[in-house]
Amino acid sequence: MKLDELIEYLDYKDLINFKNIDITGISYNSKTTKKGDIFICLVGEHTDGHEYAQMAIDAGAAALLVERKIENTKIPQVVVSSTRYKIADIADRFYSSPSKGINLIGITGTNGKTTVTHLIQKIFEENGQKCALIGTLGYKLSSNGEYRDAKHTTPQAPELQATLRMIKDVEKIDNVVMEVSSHALDQNRVGGCRFNGAVLTNLTQDHLDYHITMDNYFKAKAILFENLKEDCFAVINADDDYAEKFLSVVPENVRKFTYGVKNNADIMAKDINFSLNGAEFTLVENGNEHKVNLHMNGMFSVYNVLAAVTTSLAIGINIQTALKALENVHGVAGRFEVVVKKPLVIVDYAHTPDGLENVLKSAREITPTDGKLICLFGCGGDRDATKRPKMGAIAERLADKIIITSDNPRSEDPQVIITDIIAGLKSINTENVIVEPDRGTAIALIKTIARNNDVVVIAGKGHEDYQILKDRTIHFDDREEARKVFEGSVI
Repeated sequence: MKLDELIEYLDYKDLINFKNIDITGISYNSKTTKKGDIFICLVGEHTDGHEYAQMAIDAGAAALLVERKIENTKIPQVVVSSTRYKIADIADRFYSSPSKGINLIGITGTNGKTTVTHLIQKIFEENGQKCALIGTLGYKLSSNGEYRDAKHTTPQAPELQATLRMIKDVEKIDNVVMEVSSHALDQNRVGGCRFNGAVLTNLTQDHLDYHITMDNYFKAKAILFENLKEDCFAVINADDDYAEKFLSVVPENVRKFTYGVKNNADIMAKDINFSLNGAEFTLVENGNEHKVNLHMNGMFSVYNVLAAVTTSLAIGINIQTALKALENVHGVAGRFEVVVKKPLVIVDYAHTPDGLENVLKSAREITPTDGKLICLFGCGGDRDATKRPKMGAIAERLADKIIITSDNPRSEDPQVIITDIIAGLKSINTENVIVEPDRGTAIALIKTIARNNDVVVIAGKGHEDYQILKDRTIHFDDREEARKVFEGSVI
């Protein structure tokens, strides 16, 4: 693509050394820049891409997208107010706006995004339609396919647009359901994407190290709904505290749908029961009632199913088809995943106060009356520290015993993080509260305190197979560790 074509609709401030050269790729990492690329000098929290411009030029960059002039170079420079914002416009243009030809559905919220995307993918396939998925676990082209690494919950714009183009042109798939994180919305990673629908799971405390306030967090999530076009749809959790605020930002002529359990909504669940086999409830839509039997468990699973069913109705899929698909789902990797039978050991990705509360309440529902509920968890380093004591208080209130350990401490001292968690406890009774900074040792301790009729929740990492330490990242998988400890009792 010629440079003038690439920047034709770009709101740039200045052009330096302009020549109408061929651009054959987009890069924002000087180490991976190839000959013919336009190099985007991204300005982030910790790095400034302008400092690596010469390295990119040496690697073959043909042009630069900059916020300030790079001296001593003769290659073209396109000056914009924000490279972090404009990279999406460049990527969308370079890949010829692939989302225009795709039925693209965005799922946002603090918890539940991954599960809801998988459920919607299953519903499409039950309806005889192909659907690709993009999210936390990577991207995959069918529910039975392999995940391919996507690096972020929502990839950076060039990777995202390239993936969408591949899905459309190479794989011939017209439906895509995608997790859309608050970071991606705030940083405009999904700029240029034309969403046909947007779904809200919930909004509870998370990422305040980045957003600072819940109002900023809401505003970031709201971008997905504010940008919906006429005849698109919005699906909102009516029970969420922010439901009315989200509904208020949806443009006119966008179809609105709600779901819930407590508040009046278009799609509702009642008569909800939980057992070791899963959840069952009655789904109510437009005065009609449908019995639902899930292999998944917990109230959060009920909400996730309601979100998926409501989305399927918004896109015109028969409710019986949707329910048939969902009743055959046995769960998503690392989401309330049972990995050991006796004691019942559940691994879950819950790493926020709301997420931990939901998973512990769900685990309590299936804890035998003569059994104990044990919770092992930690909090991530270099992340929102205010949620640490809150999660400590939640674990103490809802579990009979808690094991406090590390969870991706990153550059922080694990003991400092643990001290922050302990600050939320009312008391530190060594019978009920165990502190073990080494996560592997902490999981091994479960065998010494858990009886066969107990339920154990290992929270925080879910599907992750690594632990991020101060100086390195190591392989670590909660599911593998638990199976090793309880070898002979695994699923």
